[in-house]
Amino acid sequence: MEQLKLGDIIIDVEIKDIKNVHLSVYPPSGRVRIAAPLRMNMDTIRIYTISKLTWIKKQQQRFLAQVREAPREYLNKEGHYFLGNRYLLKVIEQDAPSVVKLRHKTIELHVRPNTDIQKRQVIMDEWYRQQLKDIAPPIISKWEKVMNLSINELAVKKMKTKWGTCNREAKRIWLNLELTKKPFHCIEYIIVHEMVHLLERSHNATFVGYMDDFLPEWKQLKNELNKLPISHGEWTY
Repeated sequence: MEQLKLGDIIIDVEIKDIKNVHLSVYPPSGRVRIAAPLRMNMDTIRIYTISKLTWIKKQQQRFLAQVREAPREYLNKEGHYFLGNRYLLKVIEQDAPSVVKLRHKTIELHVRPNTDIQKRQVIMDEWYRQQLKDIAPPIISKWEKVMNLSINELAVKKMKTKWGTCNREAKRIWLNLELTKKPFHCIEYIIVHEMVHLLERSHNATFVGYMDDFLPEWKQLKNELNKLPISHGEWTY
């Protein structure tokens, strides 16, 4: 992969067999990447990038200004989110298998005595993962009927730069584990977004047209999701 340097901005450049140029700015640090068609040389790519500098800087500033929570320590009365609601963590130490229980205003984390922070995080992450695996299938089933398509597989994993992604050939959708902490309608927006990619690969006019037809309020939902406080080291979509 080649690189361009424009002032203090470094751009990763990938030349590949595609029709159109794709410019992306990735959170949390504002890393810039261009995927360009084989027909474009580096001089042409440089000129194109210069024309987009204002947009690039705006995106970088937005990422850097986004509110981030402090790292979680998994201690009593620490705030944790589930489906957009804030719960206080209640740590219960007992000589029994670990379990997480959702209560009215608290999330109970049952762990063995002397369980360290890393292990507590693993337990919580697995609970969040299972919750999202339970939440997502009914949403997918609903939109399969609307879009007249089918999803073969759903997976949940931690992702550094996206809320979701999909494999068109395998008809597989991956969802970011952090989505479990966001409001239900934001989760639905991401699922619809990824399912539409099974109909249209790129974020072009066809893709936007599908989104406008299926979920007219998608732009508001996207803005809402990306304005929510994010976890330490989290990202936007």
